[in-house]
Amino acid sequence: MKTTIGISPENREVVAHQLAILLADEFVLYTKTLNAHWNLEGIDFHSVHRYFEELYTQSADMVDNVAERIRQLGHYAPATLKNFLQLTHLTEQDEDGNDSRSLIRKLLADHESLIEFIRGTINEFQEAHHDAGTSDFVTGLMEKHEKIAWMLRSHLR
Repeated sequence: MKTTIGISPENREVVAHQLAILLADEFVLYTKTLNAHWNLEGIDFHSVHRYFEELYTQSADMVDNVAERIRQLGHYAPATLKNFLQLTHLTEQDEDGNDSRSLIRKLLADHESLIEFIRGTINEFQEAHHDAGTSDFVTGLMEKHEKIAWMLRSHLR
């Protein structure tokens, strides 16, 4: 069925592709947050383990919302690990320790990377592709990552 939402097919395709990259980043970050939750060690295990659980729950919601935004634009969301690893900006390499500071530092770097990527799409979606809805959507998503980054940063001080 044809998607008629006031955005040209060409613009919807470009925006959907950018969102597919974002979806891959969000999914890789979700997986890395699960890793932090599962493999954390140290004296502060209990409190940080619970905090990481909150983070992966929020992350799962963000993954779902990005995938649904792609569908709203009339495109299919990539949904394989192979696709995600081809599209993501993030690395899945994990070479540091499993203490809270190391894991928080890695998660913080990834959240900040997503913030920068999202910030770069906000005006593009609105101005170049005439998609105010997706521009607004990613702005809200960026604000969630900014709050998480602030909280992660606060753990490291």
